Amino acid sequence: MLELLFCSLLTIFPDYLYRRFAQGKRIGREITLFSVWFELRWGIIACLMLTIGLITVIFYNHPSTTNATAFFRTVPILPETNGRVAEVYVGFTGEVKQGAPIFRLDSSAQEAAAEAARRKIAETDAALVVARTDVLAAEGKIQEARSAHQQAMDELATKQEIYRRNPGAVAVRDIEKLEVAVQGRQGTIDAATAAKQTVEAQISTLLPAQKASAQAALAQAEVDLAKTVVRAGVSGRVEQFTLRVGDIVNPFMRPAGVLIPEGAGRGRLQAGFGQIEAQVMKVGMVAEATCASKPWTVIPMVVVGVQDFIAAGQIRSGEQLIDAQQVTRPGTMLVFLEPLYDDGFDGVTPGSSCIANAYTSNHDLIASGQVGAARGLVLHAVDAVGLVHAMILRIQALVFPIQTLVLGGH
Repeated sequence: MLELLFCSLLTIFPDYLYRRFAQGKRIGREITLFSVWFELRWGIIACLMLTIGLITVIFYNHPSTTNATAFFRTVPILPETNGRVAEVYVGFTGEVKQGAPIFRLDSSAQEAAAEAARRKIAETDAALVVARTDVLAAEGKIQEARSAHQQAMDELATKQEIYRRNPGAVAVRDIEKLEVAVQGRQGTIDAATAAKQTVEAQISTLLPAQKASAQAALAQAEVDLAKTVVRAGVSGRVEQFTLRVGDIVNPFMRPAGVLIPEGAGRGRLQAGFGQIEAQVMKVGMVAEATCASKPWTVIPMVVVGVQDFIAAGQIRSGEQLIDAQQVTRPGTMLVFLEPLYDDGFDGVTPGSSCIANAYTSNHDLIASGQVGAARGLVLHAVDAVGLVHAMILRIQALVFPIQTLVLGGH
């Protein structure tokens, strides 16, 4: 509208002055509502052409957008397991520090598993004590078997000596019985030794392995128990936290709430500029912005990043082919803006709607002397248009809060 009014002053208004004072035509007589086109046709055509040219120059060399927002990251508050809420440590909103508990799920099953693992460890320790006692008992049996074996050996030796001296004094059958008894006593020694080795193997291998398994089960149970307490992964602020005791939380279907990290959305502005301005938007360009949450203030900004991809063109694999006709709206080019001064973004609430203008500068190119006079004149004109655009932004800064109030229904 401002461009049209400005162009009208340069075209239609001089045409009207010429018709009115040079040709003597008057409004209501020669110049009527029905004869406006015929009488002022040259001025109207020139006005439209100049308006289109001016708008093209302004918006191409000095991009402007109303799609600017201070986006901020949110972190869903999710437990790692399903469960019923047993205790809530925060209110509807509030600050939380990293590692601070937010809520706790019912942990009776995890506590029972941890207690069972502890009992298993105690049972294994008791089995170790019993096994050490069994070693002593096995050693006693070995000693007893060796004594019986030695006694049988001595008796066999005595019988054999008597038989050697006097064959008729000892029956051969008695000697054979003693030899069998000696072999039996040796078997008893071997059995007692094997029993001792079995118990020692339990002490050195089996029971420690069972204890390690029980300790691993206890560690797993304690980890599961710790997971029932959901803590803040980052420092920030919990907003609209409506979870209450007794609610069921499912990490796949129902998040518990939203955590906004500390500093999220502060100090940076994301703006979507038209695709036609992709050749103009460069890192380092000076820009200005005004936000509804900080009314009647123009914030000096600088372009710190330009996204190389337009989100409207992204695809992902599925069972259907992508049809280009489905992309009905042209996407915008995402540009990252930061305030030129450290405190420039103070007072801007994250998520605010903003208006942003970016300005090209041809001063260095003109000062280099590498352009002709005609092109230099055009570049000077382009930079001068930037001043007009800056004035428009300041007018928008006055109107934007009122417009926001009207559209917001206040």
